[in-house]
Amino acid sequence: MVGFRVAEPSPPPTSALPVHRARYAPSGAEDPMTEELDVRFSFHTAQGVRPRNEDYVGAYLGTPQQRLRHGVMLSVADGVGGTKGGRVAAELATRTFVEGYYGLPETIGASQAAAVSIEAVNRWIFAQGKADAALRGMASTLTVLILRGRQSHIVHVGDTRLYRLRERRLTQLTSDHTLDSPDTRHILLRAVGAEPSIRADYTVDAVRQHDRFLLCSDSVHGSLRDAHIRDLLLAHPTPEEAARVLVNAALAAGSRDNATALVADVIGLPITDHVELSEVIANLPILPPPSPGDVIDNFELGEVLANGRYSRLFKAVDRDHHRDVVVKFPKPNVADELSLRLATMREIWVPSRVRSPWVGEIIELAPQRQSRLYSVMPFYDGETLERRLSRRPSISPTVGIPIAIQLAKAIATLHRAGIVHRDIKPDNVIIRSDGGLKLIDLGVVYLPKFEDFPAADTPGTPSYMAPELFEGLRANAETDQFALGVTIYRMFSGGAYPYGEIEPFSRPRFGKPAPLLRHRPELPVWLDAVIAKAIAVDPAMRFADTIEFGFELEDGAAHGQKALPRRRSLYERNPVLVWQFVALILAGLLVMVLSTKT
Repeated sequence: MVGFRVAEPSPPPTSALPVHRARYAPSGAEDPMTEELDVRFSFHTAQGVRPRNEDYVGAYLGTPQQRLRHGVMLSVADGVGGTKGGRVAAELATRTFVEGYYGLPETIGASQAAAVSIEAVNRWIFAQGKADAALRGMASTLTVLILRGRQSHIVHVGDTRLYRLRERRLTQLTSDHTLDSPDTRHILLRAVGAEPSIRADYTVDAVRQHDRFLLCSDSVHGSLRDAHIRDLLLAHPTPEEAARVLVNAALAAGSRDNATALVADVIGLPITDHVELSEVIANLPILPPPSPGDVIDNFELGEVLANGRYSRLFKAVDRDHHRDVVVKFPKPNVADELSLRLATMREIWVPSRVRSPWVGEIIELAPQRQSRLYSVMPFYDGETLERRLSRRPSISPTVGIPIAIQLAKAIATLHRAGIVHRDIKPDNVIIRSDGGLKLIDLGVVYLPKFEDFPAADTPGTPSYMAPELFEGLRANAETDQFALGVTIYRMFSGGAYPYGEIEPFSRPRFGKPAPLLRHRPELPVWLDAVIAKAIAVDPAMRFADTIEFGFELEDGAAHGQKALPRRRSLYERNPVLVWQFVALILAGLLVMVLSTKT
């Protein structure tokens, strides 16, 4: 056990823990850097003006096998002031909880194990307070964070707190069990050992890479506003520094109690267990898609972003976390039910396996929240590349080449993980308002070791499919490269296809692609040549991989000839003048017609 006791310290009156790291990788992991839980944490405490320190910090890393089965446990307990055994109660609460939780079999689940453990802890401390006069009435708060797999399990009693900092937003994950009045907030309504039975709060939530957690005693959050806590957590990069600064800030703000802060950073997460995920998805019903204004599992649905054959997408507000999201509902009875479940499983699993600034993410939900089958994604401010192609002027090389390079890197990231996208096209590329890019629609990907879609539901859009796919060959990195080439061709051609638009269920004949310069003569020759290689009919004539395609684009942009300046048409320069001229002609024609009739 790694347990850290914070009690009646000798001078100096503060103590701190160096940064510790909990890390494990499941057996057989192919890529340890993306398939492990990696948590780094540290704490700082100060006695303040109190005669002794009654706070107690606990951390249990355990053996690699224990971390895999039960997770990593971090906690803060605060002995109730005014009782004889406050500090003893804080230590007993922490140590007894650890022993109980890790002593239970993993088969009962983390939440059930935590519930059983806190009940046992409460009975033991209550009994000790009754039996030992020196400890009469002892009690303690207790806030426990268990990080297991890609989830956090929270057990909480009292007014110690747990916060999470995610994407610069601070969220309080626990509620204080105190009276609401400002003058009585120091009066606890619940504490471990105060009563024969206990009502503890239990919460399960998804964890994301780069989450930062703060567990702290009431003197820290009671002395500092949440905005100040957030700013300090953002300003100090290491857990050790952040914990120390928070405690010192609380003391400087006038705290007269013990002050303790434990800060933990999630550096890496294991990939989602696809077997467990498949079981969860298999038990969720596929219902008819809802309508704007409906509230599903506390997602308030807004406008419909897309309404395709297989799914309906809504922009929505996640009321639980106060953020804009996109919720995708599959449509029943339009495809094999297995296909709909396989697509949802892929959309959730792939982002846990691949981390890239250019690949769309997924928002993992707490298991008890979801009542039907759907997936949730962040809302990206921007527009699809397909929608951008419908506007004039055409995308310039200065803007388009960086988009093409980012898209090539996104696809290369998937390929390195053994994933084939299978439906790369402008509809599945979001151009963000900040200049970034996201490749989306990961529900159609090919995963070598996973069950694939039935033949009737094999994904792909004909106009972007490589010739070999029409011969019955399986999608691979070369076919993704072909689709990428067609997408980039369309981006620069203004929407035209190199081999013409291909109708579904047809069997096209591939000849020579139309030169890109036929559509836009001002484009550089090298760009036409690079794209032509990516969309070659013979796979052997394409680039060795997608990253080489991206390098050629980068090299051409840096050293190749630039686009010729193109004289803009009168309509592009002054559309109002053109329409005024047209209106004048029509008016003249109308006068002529009327004069003829008279």
